[in-house]
Amino acid sequence: MPETDHSAGLLPRRVQDASSVARGICRLFARNGIWCLSEVPLRNRRRADIMGLDDKGRLVIVEIKVARSDLLGDGKWTDYLDYCDRFYWGLCASLDRSCMEEVTFKPQLCGLIVADGYDAEILRPAPALKLAAARRNKEVARLAQLAMRRRQLEQDPECAQWAISACE
Repeated sequence: MPETDHSAGLLPRRVQDASSVARGICRLFARNGIWCLSEVPLRNRRRADIMGLDDKGRLVIVEIKVARSDLLGDGKWTDYLDYCDRFYWGLCASLDRSCMEEVTFKPQLCGLIVADGYDAEILRPAPALKLAAARRNKEVARLAQLAMRRRQLEQDPECAQWAISACE
């Protein structure tokens, strides 16, 4: 029988990979009017695990971690802050999250979500970072174009020959 993590109110936990955690977070966001894409390239050559857009046009980025060593060794996460209005850490339910209150993880700038493959829970809401309007407009347009490109390529893989890099 799988272990249960009652602290976050989630279903019984199993070994979770990043795609399972992403699915749970995207379900939580969808219920709250935030629609997402996974693996979104940014102009700074980083890749957001999840990037979403809420009903007010604000951008949300989630950095997913399923291993403590990956979480503790991530020195690049602050590079995402220039591309979103809200930033969350998305952790699997089994991951020790005690370090998330340390100064290194700047809790005053980051929200915290715990997820499994079925659902997610916001443990700490992300504060508004207030992205500059021009940057937000540019990033929303890039996100929309990426979503349309992905949808078109699902419908017609032959269009891949004309697809340009999402980083351009």
